Amino acid sequence: MAHEKAIEYYSYTDYLHWEGKWELIAGIPMAMSPSSVINHQAIAGKILNELMNSIGDCEKCLVLGEEDWKIGNDTVLKPDVVLICDEPNDQYITKAPEIIVEVVNQSSAKRDEVFKFSIYESEKVPYYIIVYPGDCKAKLYRLENGKYSKQGDFFKEIYTFEDTTCKAKINFDNVFRLFRKRA
Repeated sequence: MAHEKAIEYYSYTDYLHWEGKWELIAGIPMAMSPSSVINHQAIAGKILNELMNSIGDCEKCLVLGEEDWKIGNDTVLKPDVVLICDEPNDQYITKAPEIIVEVVNQSSAKRDEVFKFSIYESEKVPYYIIVYPGDCKAKLYRLENGKYSKQGDFFKEIYTFEDTTCKAKINFDNVFRLFRKRA
């Protein structure tokens, strides 16, 4: 006798009615951490500011924090920071951002390093950055021939994103300086 798994499948319509912070991956709801620790939010804010300052008055791009990216009817992600360009929708992100940044915490590490890594790669996000606040380190990946290639671990360096509409850059020394002093 065949047994069916009792897994409920959810859609974007369901997602719209949930309270709190959630992501939806292949129809499976994933609760986000209740409240990010102060360092998580502060580092995400510093990266957001770095990107905003670097693109200046670019009229094609926006830098956003924790905005919904509706990839499909069963997948909605909420990256920590994104650089989007030429987005036709004002309700949620509909096409691959040019840069995605995820700031890792203990409860999100596997999701950021494995699941989201795979999704962002398959959705052809040109740059994916995974930030480790406790180590004051960012792992930066660039999409090359459909696969992510690690560009390096960044602590104090400046990285210029050559394949972005507005030539964004991040000075990782500015991002991590305050947090290195506290360690």
